[in-house]
Amino acid sequence: MGIRSRRSEARGGDKPTVRSSVKQLNAANDNLIDRTIETWQPRFDHDLSQDDSRQIIENVTGFFSILAEWSRAEIPVPANDTGVSTLPDDEGA
Repeated sequence: MGIRSRRSEARGGDKPTVRSSVKQLNAANDNLIDRTIETWQPRFDHDLSQDDSRQIIENVTGFFSILAEWSRAEIPVPANDTGVSTLPDDEGA
């Protein structure tokens, strides 16, 4: 019954009672873009656009993703990682 009343309100042009998180995500993205421009602008001789900022974010994210991938690939496997105990039978019990 509560669902019907919400739908009828929405159809009547009233705002729905459920809040959307889309605007919050856009605000967070805008904040990240603004902070990226603030951080990187002193390193450039031209004004950075929002598209420049988005590209910087993508490049930095990609860079750290590659580093994390390489780090995982270089984790050494212990030499005795065969699943077999290296202790003699009488010491392992």
